[in-house]
Amino acid sequence: MNKPMSRQATLLNFYKAMQDALGPSSWWPGDTPFEVCLGAILTQNTNWSNVEKALTRLKDENLLDPEKIFCLDLPTLSELIKPAGYFRVKGQRILNFLSFLKDSADFRLELLAKQPLDELRTNLLTVKGIGPETADSMLLYAFSKPSFVVDSYTARICNRHSLTPEDIDYEELRGFFMDVLPRDVELYNEYHALLVRTGKNWCLKREGKCRTCPLQPFS
Repeated sequence: MNKPMSRQATLLNFYKAMQDALGPSSWWPGDTPFEVCLGAILTQNTNWSNVEKALTRLKDENLLDPEKIFCLDLPTLSELIKPAGYFRVKGQRILNFLSFLKDSADFRLELLAKQPLDELRTNLLTVKGIGPETADSMLLYAFSKPSFVVDSYTARICNRHSLTPEDIDYEELRGFFMDVLPRDVELYNEYHALLVRTGKNWCLKREGKCRTCPLQPFS
């Protein structure tokens, strides 16, 4: 009788299957850690093409700098990021983050990056408008900390492959990956990106395209 695979082996086999089928993801788009942080806030409840439009408007005004944006009033900032949707709410969230950045690191992201992972995550989660997914995106992609990012695609894929229950919460799902995978920034980066790409193209909300999915062999 074959022994059942360990959780680590299962997750690494999933990773290899998606990587072989899809190739490198090259995430997260952004020229600087600060741009990545902005993108993590702007991408809430919208698609990336809209985020790119908002970031381009900030670039065109030479405003991709934390101190420059902090000096803007909320109506001006909201108008600039309008393509990303929910622009007044997101404008306030950006200013909340910049206030935190000013008070804790004098606008210097490299100082924040020196904080241990758990401490920095706890501090980010005190900022109004930054939830676990946004915080983990910043930690992984902007600060190069091994903090696994999960989302609805991750939950759906894991549930449909009977790895986790449907009602699992964010922290439990994050822990499911972090408890067994090596604490490796590059692995976490690419794994999250591959799950999102697989979820968008095959593991759809109402009906999955299971026959052609890279993870079909594990069904």
